[in-house]
Amino acid sequence: MKRFFENVKKYYKYAVYSAKAELKSEVANSYLNWVWWLLDPICFMLIYTFIVEIVFKTSEPYFPVFVFIGLTTWTFFKQMISGSVKLVSSNRSIVTKVYIPKYILLLSKSFKYLFKMMISFSLVIVLMLIFNVPFTIQILWFIPILIVLYVVSFGLGSILIHFGIYVEDLFNVVNIVLKLMFYLSGIFYNIRTRVPAPYNGILLRVNPAAFIMDEFRKILIDGKMPSLAGLSFWLFVGIILTMIGVKIIHKYENSYAKVI
Repeated sequence: MKRFFENVKKYYKYAVYSAKAELKSEVANSYLNWVWWLLDPICFMLIYTFIVEIVFKTSEPYFPVFVFIGLTTWTFFKQMISGSVKLVSSNRSIVTKVYIPKYILLLSKSFKYLFKMMISFSLVIVLMLIFNVPFTIQILWFIPILIVLYVVSFGLGSILIHFGIYVEDLFNVVNIVLKLMFYLSGIFYNIRTRVPAPYNGILLRVNPAAFIMDEFRKILIDGKMPSLAGLSFWLFVGIILTMIGVKIIHKYENSYAKVI
């Protein structure tokens, strides 16, 4: 891991510059520019709110805030996972010409996704004010939970970077798994109350997206303490996954240019 941290320090400025360049190019030819980063999650929130509250006539307290937290968490997790599978091949022009540790590409993408996530969570705060959700001291747990989400996503992504180069169909498989996880993560329903025991507990234990989503809602909506045992477990899992992914990349990355 020493080499990993040395490379992160060495290529950090490149990762930041690359993320900024991608963000600018994303809105370069759009009339609304960065406003789309606000409109996109808001539109999805309105759609899910309409479907759940009007069509199915079920509701959660502060449902717009509830579903917005879910969408924001899921979007970051999905982008990190699905985007890592073809990350090397989509950056073929860079990989084949200059050496750059391949997980630095994921680091750069993560900065871009984090920026968008922070915009969405700023909207969560606005919605909390609009719907009179009480603010409590537990909101300070936001950063530790975010760190766990980041480490788990980065760990999974770093492993998928490697296998995405050698397994052509991995992207399709990952998308299918993500679709399944989407419906089992409780984005627009409360797993604790809508899924019967013991299945609700199983989902929260084995699905990191569902667990972290639930923890964000605990501190922001319910004003409760997060599960320290659960956060510690998933942080440990994320660190192990990152170590495995980084080790695999260090071992095989010299052959990536030949494969792609």
